[in-house]
Amino acid sequence: QVQLVESGGGLVQAGGSLRLSCAASGRTLSRRRMGWFRQVPGKEREFVAGINWNGSITRYSDSVKGRYTISRDNAENTLYLQMNSLQPEDTAVYYCAAGSPLGPVTTSGSGYDFWGQGTQVTVSS
Repeated sequence: QVQLVESGGGLVQAGGSLRLSCAASGRTLSRRRMGWFRQVPGKEREFVAGINWNGSITRYSDSVKGRYTISRDNAENTLYLQMNSLQPEDTAVYYCAAGSPLGPVTTSGSGYDFWGQGTQVTVSS
């Protein structure tokens, strides 16, 4: 079992930056694909970014490509999401997720087995 806890969300003005963290406990994350998703009330959860087990492969949604950076520190069992040039449409609850060991980076939520409780990101115009 893997427990994930996100932090770093908050309120920021458009054009600002935030860095989300996802700390894991229980089993190690070191060999798992990881991802960030976000959800707005009334809408489906959407993929934001994913990373493979050693950080050599990353994927981003078109909406965040060039603005967000996903990274991981396996020694610290932590996943990060650096978010720059934030816009009001980035407002959502952000979730981190852990997938199968050594699995490929996938954009589908069904490819992840463990989820955090989410952290709210609000971008004001």
